Amino acid sequence: MRHLLAATTAAAFLWSAAAFAADPAGNYKVEGTNPGGGSTYHGTVSVTKTGETYRVIWVVAGTRYVGTGIGDKDFLAVSYKSGNDTGLALYGADGGNWAGVWTYAGGHQVGAEIWKRE
Repeated sequence: MRHLLAATTAAAFLWSAAAFAADPAGNYKVEGTNPGGGSTYHGTVSVTKTGETYRVIWVVAGTRYVGTGIGDKDFLAVSYKSGNDTGLALYGADGGNWAGVWTYAGGHQVGAEIWKRE
């Protein structure tokens, strides 16, 4: 009985650690490329669970972008705004990190971005 309890506890711990690693909530270093193969950038992004959605805040070159995301452990779709700029981003889980593409509203090209968990 003691072995079963230990095995169950270990399995639950490993499952919760894997779930945490896959959940998008957390703080990240962000690296990206602007749409059309443009310039590169880096900064930070924080993702906070807010009920059934996520609040996503990027800080890149002193500019703050605020977004609302929906998703799960496998994907995250985010609409964002900063001043008059709005856009859409889509990310997929990549281990504990996230990789994706984004565009400005009305855009015809996409940029790429990777979030590396801190």
